[in-house]
Amino acid sequence: MLAENFNYIFRNKMSKHTLLVGIVPRKNLWPKIQKEKWYHVPVEKAPAKTELVEYLGFYFPDVFDKEMRYQVKYYAKVKKVTVVKRLELFPEESEDESANKDYFKFHLEEIKQLPQSIPNLGRREIIHILTSYEKLFSAKEINDLYDISPLEEIMYWEMKKRKIFTERQFYVKVGEKEFYCLDFGIFCKRGKIDLECDGAIYHTSPEALAKDKKRNNELTNYGWCVLRFSGEEINKSINDCFKIIERNIESLGGILSVS
Repeated sequence: MLAENFNYIFRNKMSKHTLLVGIVPRKNLWPKIQKEKWYHVPVEKAPAKTELVEYLGFYFPDVFDKEMRYQVKYYAKVKKVTVVKRLELFPEESEDESANKDYFKFHLEEIKQLPQSIPNLGRREIIHILTSYEKLFSAKEINDLYDISPLEEIMYWEMKKRKIFTERQFYVKVGEKEFYCLDFGIFCKRGKIDLECDGAIYHTSPEALAKDKKRNNELTNYGWCVLRFSGEEINKSINDCFKIIERNIESLGGILSVS
């Protein structure tokens, strides 16, 4: 059954329309986006394949008022994507240190409100999310939007079924400079769990194993319990995986409430 789910997820992912959830970082920027119908992302910080995005969703962080913040509330179809200097977008900010850097400029059609906004339940900091138009209309909360890998999809929806709240693609700072992106961060009353889904392609070479070991040790040193499951374990014995996950959650006092 899980192998069938894997294939179903993969086939459907290939047919979806690409959507980028973009952050609106300043309150005064939103009226400009609505009026001029464009959005921008620095090329050096953009997700891969940003130039192929067909739709945009808009996420509003904590700088916005209560009725807007911590949610994706609007979307638009992208007419075309060009690369321009920031100075062209904001001529009034010619002294900005980024004025001559390259930015993707998304030229937009009508900006529309979603039938139902998508809340950020944990109120975590959001980085641009590359996902699909279809997920934008099915997501009930921000973590539902991520569209990373079939293995993660299987694990995520199993956690949803078991009422285990998790944050997907959660960034953790370790030391002064190092950042790690966790597949899943699970926050418990007496600790936190990094849950990783290890596909065979990226996690079996000697170099990858050494890198994972270093990562595990550093995260453990900063208070994370690291659990890793292979694709074979997830596809063939997911109940055994969750016996380990739920045992660790229980030992850490249960899941923290996000309400």
